[in-house]
Amino acid sequence: MLGALARLVKIEHSVFALPFAYIGLFVAAGGWPGWRAFALLTVAMVAMRSYAMAINRLADVRYDRINPRTMGRELVTGEVGIRAAWVFTAGSAVVFVAACAGLNSLCLALSPVVLVWGAFYSLTKRFTWLCHFVLGSVLGLAPVAGWLAVTPEFALPAILFGCGVTCWVAGFDVLYACQDVDFDRSQGLHSIPSHFGVGTALALAAFAHVDAAVFYLLAGWAAGLSWVYYVFWGVCSAVLLVEHRLLSKDDLSRINMAFFTLNGIVAALLGLGTLLAVFLR
Repeated sequence: MLGALARLVKIEHSVFALPFAYIGLFVAAGGWPGWRAFALLTVAMVAMRSYAMAINRLADVRYDRINPRTMGRELVTGEVGIRAAWVFTAGSAVVFVAACAGLNSLCLALSPVVLVWGAFYSLTKRFTWLCHFVLGSVLGLAPVAGWLAVTPEFALPAILFGCGVTCWVAGFDVLYACQDVDFDRSQGLHSIPSHFGVGTALALAAFAHVDAAVFYLLAGWAAGLSWVYYVFWGVCSAVLLVEHRLLSKDDLSRINMAFFTLNGIVAALLGLGTLLAVFLR
């Protein structure tokens, strides 16, 4: 059952959020933040992402049952029952709030807001093609959360990193949604590809990633990071360029490489570059 639940929420995709949470954490601390903050933030991030993903799967199960691409998902096959998924969702929420309480009073006060916003994304595809940016904003909270974990006040570097993550996630979610353009149209679901077409969606995704690169550049400047960060920023920007070169309106066959592999590399490299810049300052 634990393995099925891990597959349900794609626990391995935490790689997309954790590096950015650590960016906020280590930049705010100016170095090692201590094991307590590190461990509690890690638990909070994994719990929050698991909660949001489980909510998304529960909200979409009726669509997953009739979409050929998603018929193998755990809630559809019965490998995970609906009741078990709800119990897991509630448990993840409790763990998240408890971890926030262990960090500081501001994190605890904000935890219900984050839970509501994380669940809200799953409803947005019913009424707006801006759903990709709502998803992006959920993950965009990661560097802000990392910052607040050690410095309970909002600051420009964390916000700029958050804006970068928002645009980055929105961009690759648009690419991923290109697979379901016909299905989304048939079910009245909203997305940029279903609303504007695949060609325009690819262009808008590229524009979102240009915005992400600019926000990451500004965040490094606002945080006072050293030249090491900008080297890694340049490599990450090049990887994003390669991502878009892999796809075209008539050929989406390499979508998994563009979505999973390259974006995992971007998150890992930007996180590593930031940590090196912090410790080698």
